[in-house]
Amino acid sequence: MVVQSRALVLCWGIGLSSLVAPASFAGDAPQYSFENIHVPKAYADEPKRDRFSLTEAAHYLDQGAKAWSGARKCVSCHTTGTYMLVRPELSKQLGPPSPETRDNFVAAFKDLAAMKPDEIQKSTRPGQVIYTAAGLAEWDAHVTKSLSPEAERALKLMFAIQRSTGTWGSADCWPPYESDAFHEATIAAIAVADAPGWLAGLKDPALKGGVERLKHYLKTERPPHDYGRILLLWASTRMPGLLDKEQQEALVEMVWKHQQADGGWSIRTFAAPEAWGSGIRAGKLRGEPEFQHPPSDGHMTGMAIVALREACAPAADPRIQRGVTWLLKNQRVSGRWWTRSLNTDGRHFITYSGTAFPLLALSLCDALPVDAARRGD
Repeated sequence: MVVQSRALVLCWGIGLSSLVAPASFAGDAPQYSFENIHVPKAYADEPKRDRFSLTEAAHYLDQGAKAWSGARKCVSCHTTGTYMLVRPELSKQLGPPSPETRDNFVAAFKDLAAMKPDEIQKSTRPGQVIYTAAGLAEWDAHVTKSLSPEAERALKLMFAIQRSTGTWGSADCWPPYESDAFHEATIAAIAVADAPGWLAGLKDPALKGGVERLKHYLKTERPPHDYGRILLLWASTRMPGLLDKEQQEALVEMVWKHQQADGGWSIRTFAAPEAWGSGIRAGKLRGEPEFQHPPSDGHMTGMAIVALREACAPAADPRIQRGVTWLLKNQRVSGRWWTRSLNTDGRHFITYSGTAFPLLALSLCDALPVDAARRGD
């Protein structure tokens, strides 16, 4: 997602303290780099940790948002957008998130709000507006515990550019984040539901109408794939009345069916290659060596557990526990979890959300081990 601005650019973010890459890998461009932050590119053969480290995972997330904002001057779905969507909810375990990242979101909103109507509808900008609103709403929900003027204005802008169909314009080039309008609508629903007191206090007829159009779209539009269905399940746990009990249970069962023999989930089983966006990644996906037997990954395992737990699946369910065990055993030495990009075999930025979702998943299962260093032992 890219939009030029005087203060910041919205587009596509990470640092760690102790990863040493093998000689054959050290010469490659880092995944994230800014000033004294340098994170080696993610790769499938990165060694797994002998012992889970919350410190390294938290460092990866917090420094990643800083590196991305500093180097790219942008807010992105897969990095800073994910940071603000997930990181505030982990404040109890990880400490408060970076105020600097929120400042960047506020600056981004101001630049978007200053655009002409036709400009803000171009390319990935509608998605940028949605993730900006969602990030500010999550900050308010979990950090300040009260609705901020910035979040309120961002939500108003979000509905000002909503289409008559109930969703927003969307690019179809970079799955899973920038490939369909259904994805954007689910994140918009989460923003609406989580902004403290916003929905309950809503009086503006135009905004009320926008919320109803959004609900109608999500209730009646056929999701493009099972990945869209898991996003719908997650949104329905935040926005009451979006789905009835029977519909929600059907989506929960769908998620269970995707669980793999090792206890994890793979994003590649949630959509056929041709179903991601316009299908332009189909050749790449079908040519992957793991195409017939895609391995479990951090992004999908984390997201699946988050959606299931928020849909009231018990943490003690043996299937949830198998997923938790997979996460605890598959963290890499950098603190992240491996997830191969759906788009290119370059920097694999999806490892960022592939680390944020596992931490939230472990937290929701009361299974987030705390390092001795973080306890002060």
